[in-house]
Amino acid sequence: MKRVFLGMLVAGAVASGASAQTLKPGLWELTSQMTGSAEAEKSQAQFQKNMASMSPEQRKKMEEAMAKHGMKMMPGGPGGMSAQMCLTKEMVERDELPAQHGSCKTTRQPRSGNTMKFAFECANPPSSGDGVYTFVSPEAYTVKMNMKMSMKGKPETMAMDGSGKWLPADCGSVKPLQPPAK
Repeated sequence: MKRVFLGMLVAGAVASGASAQTLKPGLWELTSQMTGSAEAEKSQAQFQKNMASMSPEQRKKMEEAMAKHGMKMMPGGPGGMSAQMCLTKEMVERDELPAQHGSCKTTRQPRSGNTMKFAFECANPPSSGDGVYTFVSPEAYTVKMNMKMSMKGKPETMAMDGSGKWLPADCGSVKPLQPPAK
């Protein structure tokens, strides 16, 4: 569940960065709210509880691992998560989707007006989904996504509502998102 959620955040951030003509490069804050079955929501709550109860050493290790992928996690509200990601000017200008994170492959349709549709499929853990971005301004977007996966051998469906907000042009200590190794 944790890997799927982090993968969705990565896919969301990068897919949004693929529209160079509208979004600004720099530090972005990504927030999301997940809803689904009672089992899926329980898993999400457990993930947040685990994050909150980590020792300083464990948290540091997790933060370092996430930093290698260009992410910095922050606490979200109930059922929500938040992360910071750095998108460089070059990343945005290349109009590419390095969101094929780990075992996930992301595809997107050409942008139509202020919206862009996308789909993803992941092998480990097996999951798939689709969604749509709505670009509000060069400094903001919203995203709605639906996801199907298996939890404890049972099919589950989850929905995510999220948003991206541009912070400063300087990413500070947050390193740019790295495309997966080929």
